[in-house]
Amino acid sequence: MTPDEYCQQRAAQSGSSFYYSFLFLEPERRRAITALYAFCREVDDVVDECEDPTLAAAKLAWWRQELAALYAGRPGHPVTQALAPLLPRFPLPEEQLQEVVDGMEMDLTRSRYEDYRTLQLYCHRVAGVVGLLAAEIFGYTDRRTQKYAHELGLAFQLTNIIRDVGEDARRGRIYLPREELDRFGVAEADILQSRHTEAFRGLMQFQAERAYARYDAAMGTLPAADRKAQRAGLIMAAIYRTTLDEIARDGFLVLDRRTSLTPLRKLWLAARTWMKG
Repeated sequence: MTPDEYCQQRAAQSGSSFYYSFLFLEPERRRAITALYAFCREVDDVVDECEDPTLAAAKLAWWRQELAALYAGRPGHPVTQALAPLLPRFPLPEEQLQEVVDGMEMDLTRSRYEDYRTLQLYCHRVAGVVGLLAAEIFGYTDRRTQKYAHELGLAFQLTNIIRDVGEDARRGRIYLPREELDRFGVAEADILQSRHTEAFRGLMQFQAERAYARYDAAMGTLPAADRKAQRAGLIMAAIYRTTLDEIARDGFLVLDRRTSLTPLRKLWLAARTWMKG
């Protein structure tokens, strides 16, 4: 299996909404974004699948060394081997990839967030930075597109947090800020024991409004000149925002289920968004 085939397999197996946005890209950009996505999956899986925090920390430290090796011209892992030949064309700063690892390390050291400001740092590292990297791959002519990409990454992560509240709780994590739980009168026990209450629904409506505001901010920032180049990101936005719409329509029943769109619907949204240009 070649490095590119390894990354393609990682992307396809994940079933992620991101995969559908890759399908419409020209081959070299598709290779690059698929390799970037595979890297994100590798480091994310370290945290999600490794039950021993010490071992997980060691694995993330290994990835730090592997990123350094990539930029020194000595990649050893299939993902970094896939990224290596693409670096001359796509400016993907090592410090930004390292910052993604910083975000994953936060999951090893904290399972609660006191306030939204602290949560924003986490969202920036695991999603906002990825948005910036993706924008480099998709291409842009106006630097305001970086602001758009960062805002969109935050919107995606906030949507993920809403969608995965129950799943994260079963891993012992609550990403909803404690300050906001207190404000809406939601006890941690309600989340950990999957109790849907009116207070919880109010809290989640507040979270959704925050995510929608990020989507609106992103779309309001994207320069018209770069809209065509950034269509892959717009496909992701269409899929993620539609998922959020479905969650809201169902009354935020996220504690004991995970809302997702069917592959056919994702493909339809992707095609429609691409054709709109």
